[in-house]
Amino acid sequence: MVSAAGAATIMLAAASYGLIAAPWGVMLGLFLHMFWHVLDGADGDLARLTGRSSAHGELVDGICDYAGHIVLYVTMGVIAASLIGGWGWALMWAAGASRVVQAAHYEGTRRQYQLAVYGTPWMGSETPSTDTRGRRHPFVVYYLWLTGLIVPHGAALQMAVQAPATRAPLREAMRQHGKALLARIGLLSANYRTLAVGAAMLAGRPHWYFLFEIVVLGVILIASLTRVRAVMETVLVQAGASNTLR
Repeated sequence: MVSAAGAATIMLAAASYGLIAAPWGVMLGLFLHMFWHVLDGADGDLARLTGRSSAHGELVDGICDYAGHIVLYVTMGVIAASLIGGWGWALMWAAGASRVVQAAHYEGTRRQYQLAVYGTPWMGSETPSTDTRGRRHPFVVYYLWLTGLIVPHGAALQMAVQAPATRAPLREAMRQHGKALLARIGLLSANYRTLAVGAAMLAGRPHWYFLFEIVVLGVILIASLTRVRAVMETVLVQAGASNTLR
């Protein structure tokens, strides 16, 4: 219910940006978009506090986030297309694809760290739920495939977490290098995107946000991939799990 409320909140933010004249529409949209952050954090915390966290809950959360932001991006794309024509749609698609990859890298890296240090399970570390025919949900298959591509040495880290001989040294190595791993990855979080959306909409130029996501955050992603790969390799070697590297 909380995840669904979060999706509805983003859709209402999109409606405010698209249907209510600035600056009031932008202010309301930004408020609603920021309130989504509260709900997005609350659903996972509520599940853990009540002992109901699961891969299925994470799946629902992910689908709701995707649904809400698709509506937001399409709304911004409509406005951008009215200003710069077909380029508005092209930038919207490129920005949407950029967000998917950047968010997968950000969330996947954080969750791998939490798994190694705190033993916090996530979709990638649990046996995914299947239907009566033993099939995984398509979103699970897609998400794990994308995370595997965009989080360097993620599979090797999970093998090291599961092995009794490397679990404890891996935890200590990850704690030691945690700051280097996570220090600047926060620039890819949704926080900065929300503020950038508000700024672009206040200026009446949603395509500026698309360019920011494609170019600026794209450069940050490339730098983060390089850093995460190097740190992960160091951690695995220090933990005695270098044989799991590919």
